[in-house]
Amino acid sequence: METEVLVVPGCPNEQTVADRLRRALADIGLRETGFTTRVIADQTEAERVGFAGSPTILVDGRDLFTEGRPPGLACRVYRTPTAFYDVVADAEVVEGSQEPADQTQLARRAT
Repeated sequence: METEVLVVPGCPNEQTVADRLRRALADIGLRETGFTTRVIADQTEAERVGFAGSPTILVDGRDLFTEGRPPGLACRVYRTPTAFYDVVADAEVVEGSQEPADQTQLARRAT
């Protein structure tokens, strides 16, 4: 499983999403699993990777929170049933990969 956090330069939520992703990985028994952070610095790259705003979490190249947004260099807003947030909530850190059962899942958790 390849996990990546995509951000724009100077994203104020980069550390918060990294902390939440580490916590989610630890909570499902993957404390030792790492991830990379990649800075998306221009529109061409944003379009090439389907970058829907900062921060974005990709698992095996798939945006776990895709909502059909057009690619672009912008801050990202995450929708929940009751509000919008500038970083994904612990409760929303993704139910994972839809790959075969031997692939690891990131499970939805309550905060």
